[in-house]
Amino acid sequence: MEYAVLGVVVPLLGCLFSAASSTRPECTIMQEIEEERSQCLAELIGDNQTSGCRRQWDNITCWPEAEVGEVVVRPCPKYFRFLTTFLGNVTRNCTSQGWTDVYPALYAVACGYDSNSTPGEEQTAFYGTVKTGYTIGHTLSLIALTAAMIILCLFRKLHCTRNYIHMHLFMSFIMRAIAVFIKDVILFESGESEHCFVGCKAMMVFFQYCVMANFFWLLVEGLYLHTLLVISFFSERKYFWWYILIGWGAPSMFITAWTIVRIYFFDVGCWEEIVESPFWWIIKTPILVSILVNFILFICIIRILVQKLHSPDVGHNETSQYSRLAKSTLLLIPLFGIHYIMFAFFPDNFKAEVKLVFELVVGSFQGFVVAVLYCFLNGEVQAELKRKWRRWHLERFLGSDMKYHHPSLGSNGTNFSTQISMLTKCSPKTRRCSSFQAEFSLV
Repeated sequence: MEYAVLGVVVPLLGCLFSAASSTRPECTIMQEIEEERSQCLAELIGDNQTSGCRRQWDNITCWPEAEVGEVVVRPCPKYFRFLTTFLGNVTRNCTSQGWTDVYPALYAVACGYDSNSTPGEEQTAFYGTVKTGYTIGHTLSLIALTAAMIILCLFRKLHCTRNYIHMHLFMSFIMRAIAVFIKDVILFESGESEHCFVGCKAMMVFFQYCVMANFFWLLVEGLYLHTLLVISFFSERKYFWWYILIGWGAPSMFITAWTIVRIYFFDVGCWEEIVESPFWWIIKTPILVSILVNFILFICIIRILVQKLHSPDVGHNETSQYSRLAKSTLLLIPLFGIHYIMFAFFPDNFKAEVKLVFELVVGSFQGFVVAVLYCFLNGEVQAELKRKWRRWHLERFLGSDMKYHHPSLGSNGTNFSTQISMLTKCSPKTRRCSSFQAEFSLV
């Protein structure tokens, strides 16, 4: 009966906590129950008591051996902390007939569980809406980012340090979206409890790494653009390898440290207790630092842009200047992840529902926005796509014309393929522009 009560409460708690803590506490509850059961049964094997009441596991609590007439008082199981803030005691008497029922009340009542405190339909619907929202956002981002990666990889004229950094940022967004989908499938779609014990921790490690790597590549974008504006001449190849170490290497160090600490000092559940665990700061601190540094770089870059717009070389149309500054600012916000600064330094319980919508739902569309702004609407990308499109149409036209005419050399001795190459070849003066101008080709 008591185990049936937990069987109803645990899935309900999973729905409540799924959006708030990235995974549900069901795994923690199931694992703690399993650990206590295993320990109780192991001690039961060595129990040599022949009189009184033997050690017993009642599917919730382990009752030690007792003599007839002895009253045994046990605290409520630790996992009731997910159900209530009040943790009382439960009592049983050892009689000649065996153990009595639990009193002064059943587990749920004695341990402070209130069925009226469970989330209502509105709250459950809210979390369901949040999950649907970020699923749509990550799906759109995954599609757009994959297409952007293909475009930047296929066209060799787009290969440069700036686009290489964009590609790594795109990949971090892709990995983050994939990690979210894997997490949801393993934790929320599976109807069995085996996911609490097999692969759950490895999944959480991968998920946390993808999230941190994404923040660090946003930081790399800020560092690179600031370097372009501040340093006139620098070795992009040398700096690029430092960017690789920052973007992929630094998160590996922090996640490895967090994993080791969790294994040896806080190996509880599926490692989803990020708020209560003091070791969560091993992950949270680097992310907060990256957000803060990127915000400072953002302010510095905007200040430099303001100075450039007020220089004598720029037109004196004040309206046009402010319009360009506004567009530049809006372009940098998704690239640097500036929107995260709004809730980064507030407590986790501050405006929890607003924070969930902003960080999970709005944040899931960030990859889509970045792909659109820095690939599909980029002037260099559009020019290259148009050039390839015109060349394909020209080859198709000349190819269909060749069905009715024998191939021959032109009057100047140049064949058709050479003519096509000459027609589609760009002028050397227009093949390359500065990285800074390319970044703001939309302005």
